[in-house]
Amino acid sequence: MRLPERSVLVLTSLAGGDRHGYALIKDIKSFSGVVLSPGTLYGALAKLESDGFVERLPADDRRYPYRLTAAGRTVLAERLAESARIASVGLERIAVGGA
Repeated sequence: MRLPERSVLVLTSLAGGDRHGYALIKDIKSFSGVVLSPGTLYGALAKLESDGFVERLPADDRRYPYRLTAAGRTVLAERLAESARIASVGLERIAVGGA
């Protein structure tokens, strides 16, 4: 399954622990520099939840934290490994000055 970039960002954040929406936005900005709007974030969370990659937890003071599922951890690991392979090839080609 090919995940959109925003979904990879959300899953990466949740790999560090359960988080609610605002905490996700702040964490994603801190490690990627990308600022997701609330609409974009909650749209991604809804899709990830329907795919079984995240689960919404019971409310904590009116905030709903989300948790990465085992399936989400697996798909994230696969996507990050793919990205690492692509980055490795690209960096190698840049280093040797390929045409």
